[in-house]
Amino acid sequence: MNKTSILVTGGAGYIGSHAVLALKDNGWNPVVIDNLVTGFRSAIPEGVSFIQGDIADIGLVGETIQKYNIKAAMHFAGSVVVPESVSDPLKYYHNNTSNTRALLEAIVKNNVHHFIFSSTAATYGIPDQIPVQEDMPKAPINPYGTSKLMTEHMLADVAAAHDFNYCALRYFNVAGADPKGRSGQSTAGATHLIKVAVEAALGKRESISIYGTDYNTEDGTGVRDYIHVSDLAAAHVIALEKLIEVPNISHTLNCGYGHGFSVSQVLDAVDRETNNKLVRKMEPRRVGDPDALISDNSKIKERFGWIPQYDDLSTIVRHALAWEQSLRDNPAK
Repeated sequence: MNKTSILVTGGAGYIGSHAVLALKDNGWNPVVIDNLVTGFRSAIPEGVSFIQGDIADIGLVGETIQKYNIKAAMHFAGSVVVPESVSDPLKYYHNNTSNTRALLEAIVKNNVHHFIFSSTAATYGIPDQIPVQEDMPKAPINPYGTSKLMTEHMLADVAAAHDFNYCALRYFNVAGADPKGRSGQSTAGATHLIKVAVEAALGKRESISIYGTDYNTEDGTGVRDYIHVSDLAAAHVIALEKLIEVPNISHTLNCGYGHGFSVSQVLDAVDRETNNKLVRKMEPRRVGDPDALISDNSKIKERFGWIPQYDDLSTIVRHALAWEQSLRDNPAK
């Protein structure tokens, strides 16, 4: 396969930077566009072309595509904090939906034929059954999930009208960091449980809140499907290869491990790794949080032959903790 240049929007962010590493490790040439509003210039590896700019700038995206002869794109740029989407919905419809529409216009105008989209399990809302399958009803309960679902609809329409195929990967709970310590989650004020827990374990937070202990789960706390960010990045590279190999087929696939851990189990795992005890604060459950959210990942395994390498909670926690320690020791990261 001719390994060409790949446009990566939001490649200075958490998941995008791991996709850049995975592309580079597999012989591709990633080209990053990021406005650095939430991303970090330091997350871009040496030797990777970087353009600071906005994906809504159709001219800039078009110039980048032409300059680097780009034929495929991975789209990570956007806003991802669910509670913020409820309080500021227009920001999410602007950043996630309107800006993606502009990006797709540049993509189509400049003959980019393959597109991988960072979607989310939030498109399902509160599912009627577990594990969640791709063809189950999509009923998002917040603007974040709706903004991503709207983009999925746009992609289907663009694929029907143009020489274009896509893969929308619906992420479950992404966690961990690059096993080699090259990247991790650096976002200040992050809301992801494992990130928050390792911050608390290292004294960056006084305690960690558990939102609800009366869920219909084994220990009463919410259960989620946690996927290592490097396994997720690997799935993007495989998706890219499949889109190029079979250019007339598009995919919408869950990306998770197919099993879950409760909040208490995750915090226990952090305690074991640090040989310490997190200070836990019990808070009321948040509106809209389902008891459990677990993927059915059989389709991505069957279609892509995706085999996770880091499907182990202790490993995910260990890698997240190592990255958090490196941030503490080197604040310039």
